[in-house]
Amino acid sequence: MRLTYLSEDLTTLSPEDEAICERIRARRGPIGLLGIDRTLLHAPKIADGWSTLLGAVRTQTSLEEDIREIAICRPCRLNTTWTEWQPHEALLRKASGMTEEGIEVVKQRHPPQQGSLNDRQWAVLQYADAMTIAVDVPPALVHRLQEVGFSPQEIVEITATVAAYNFTCRFVLALDVSEGIAAAPAWFRE
Repeated sequence: MRLTYLSEDLTTLSPEDEAICERIRARRGPIGLLGIDRTLLHAPKIADGWSTLLGAVRTQTSLEEDIREIAICRPCRLNTTWTEWQPHEALLRKASGMTEEGIEVVKQRHPPQQGSLNDRQWAVLQYADAMTIAVDVPPALVHRLQEVGFSPQEIVEITATVAAYNFTCRFVLALDVSEGIAAAPAWFRE
């Protein structure tokens, strides 16, 4: 952690900022505020916008769970953001249509082949990798998403999801939120 987390005691916040904090708490539910929330709350308006965006990405798209979680997990894996990878890998494991062999493909830094991923999952993995590594995505990868049946809405949602988690990973790594850099196992840091 490179900044101290905002205290759970919110007496330092204005009433407007307390309302922001309560909205974030409500979105998080019983798990309460995470390290990323308590870091972002040093800038409450940023925290509010962040929570709104990530809430939409996580809960308001038309994407199937396996597709959404691959789009989230790949930036986490490629950016070596362990604290984001862990909860999303667990969600990916529970997703319909995901196999243990498929998880192993998603875990690889540079998977050489599709393995047991279906064509849609593989297309999203390749697209997420291009967005994360090269940033400038080749038109052929967008065309591939279309070929495997994604609608324009779904392509926008996939793109927004990958972008949102690249955004999140870079924030978490820059400030070492939740001390995740040291917590990552050796295989993940490779």
